[in-house]
Amino acid sequence: MNANSATCANVPTPDPGFPASARELRVLSMPGIGEIDAGDDLVSTIGEAIAETVRDGDIIVVTSKVVSKAEGRFAAADDREDAIARETVRIVAEKHWLGGSTRIVENRLGLIQAAAGVDASNTPEGTILLLPEDPDATAQALCTALRSRFEARLAVVITDTMGRPWRLGQTDVAIGSAGLRVLDDLKGVSDNFGRELQVTSAAIADEIAGAANLLAGKITRCPVTIVRGIGEFVLDSIEAAQPNSRARDLLRPVIDDLFHTGAREAYEQGRAAGRAEAYDEQRTETNR
Repeated sequence: MNANSATCANVPTPDPGFPASARELRVLSMPGIGEIDAGDDLVSTIGEAIAETVRDGDIIVVTSKVVSKAEGRFAAADDREDAIARETVRIVAEKHWLGGSTRIVENRLGLIQAAAGVDASNTPEGTILLLPEDPDATAQALCTALRSRFEARLAVVITDTMGRPWRLGQTDVAIGSAGLRVLDDLKGVSDNFGRELQVTSAAIADEIAGAANLLAGKITRCPVTIVRGIGEFVLDSIEAAQPNSRARDLLRPVIDDLFHTGAREAYEQGRAAGRAEAYDEQRTETNR
């Protein structure tokens, strides 16, 4: 199967003028996936799409939308607010405006997203899609089956679109992963001037997701891409319990998050704490 189509961006031909020491990162779009319905076999569908292209060390990137569809994670559009509430564990920030509100929440997967990741794009009229049930487990199952089929060292990343604090626009990040070192921890390594790095950890899985989204996008009908050229991050073993191999390993613990609450919510908590402290002081003074 050709890696190009009318609806997918063309893959550039490597420049023969590159120096011998140059490295190349390639993102190849896989056309021919078609519409995914509940119950469809993603292993077979993806396997057929990549069969003539896949190589050892490749990273197969799959948008969460097709995973959710295959899992039947549909809900009625009229139930959107209830669906968001069911998927929400904690409201991080909420802003009300004329005619509605915007909610940034922690969902049941531990992801901080607008509307808990509930999405109405690229889904049949009158329906919405929830995020996959367990993206890491799905990535693990896909990776295991595809490695077996192609007898190759492969990784699988499942992606979803998110905004970023302090930045306009959206990009894709990893919400499921298997067979990949998701973080490249450089702490303790010396930079080019001999200074030891203290905090740098490259978010490999998220960077792969963002690169793949350049071809997958929202309207190109290319939900599966192959990222090639960074096989050093693809693991030999795909044991589910292996540290630093799942997308959930990218989640920052709330206790370490300096911005775990929205500004309005933080003010409200501060005022409530102040009132409680003042009440306790008044009660103590009265009882003297």
